[in-house]
Amino acid sequence: MKRLLIVCALICASFTAMAQIPSVTLKDINGKSVRTDTLSNDGRPIIIDFFATWCKPCNRELTAISEVYEEWQEETGVKLIAVSIDQAQNIHKVRPLVDQHGWPYEVLLDPNSDFKRALGIQMIPFVLIIDGQGQIVYKHNGYTDGAEEELIEKVRELVKQ
Repeated sequence: MKRLLIVCALICASFTAMAQIPSVTLKDINGKSVRTDTLSNDGRPIIIDFFATWCKPCNRELTAISEVYEEWQEETGVKLIAVSIDQAQNIHKVRPLVDQHGWPYEVLLDPNSDFKRALGIQMIPFVLIIDGQGQIVYKHNGYTDGAEEELIEKVRELVKQ
């Protein structure tokens, strides 16, 4: 009986760990509306990385990933979507930053932090990994040099399943 309760608890915990992306309408860097609950990558994983132009660790993380992103895509098919939480008065700084660094990512703008708030995110940088079925399977906040290796390992685990 005790084992049955433990198994049930573990099953329930695994269901609560996986959650769907909330539905929020954002604009991409070109002004096109995008609903977050429709983000997809043809059944392959998606990394969503929340950043701001003024956040040095965020910029270091996105730059470090950009150096290996092409290899990641070839190996796993992963797609990275960068979400700027810069407020409306600073939104004009996003495209120059992206262009300056040559970041090859799809960039969405969350000037009112609606998407950030819907996900309960408190600090940035914040990274989510979404599996091929649209479930959130991994969350991480903060950045230290080399942390992108843990990120790609999680993506590799998903692709192997």
